[in-house]
Amino acid sequence: MVSAIGIATLSGAVEAAPATATIDINISGLRSMKGNVLVCVTANPRFFPDCGKDPKGLKTSISARDAANVSFTGIAKGTYAVALVHDENANNKMDMAIFLPKEGFGFSRNPVIVAGPPKFKAAAFEVDTAAVTQRVKMKYML
Repeated sequence: MVSAIGIATLSGAVEAAPATATIDINISGLRSMKGNVLVCVTANPRFFPDCGKDPKGLKTSISARDAANVSFTGIAKGTYAVALVHDENANNKMDMAIFLPKEGFGFSRNPVIVAGPPKFKAAAFEVDTAAVTQRVKMKYML
């Protein structure tokens, strides 16, 4: 009898783990298979699009040859934005020619690029289900 009460007490004390999700990113439009694709996911508008400085941001570098699909797992529900750079010379940064990027870039939700990178709000999407897919088309200025 004592053990049944102990088990009932313990089962009531166990909390469910927070639900997490997966962000799948499908990348299209790479102009070459050279170098790497730098992928960064952030929930903090202050660190977008340069979310490499976000201590809570998720970052990866993947060979351009393997970059058609990238996944991040264990994501808490919330609002996120994704920034990508096609780092063709593999120097881990976006190279610029005066004010224009020499290398390709892309963002979640594929916002229209007029002058400069989009604001967080233009690229933001909700993660509120088990899996969210973002299709990102790379853009090149030069």
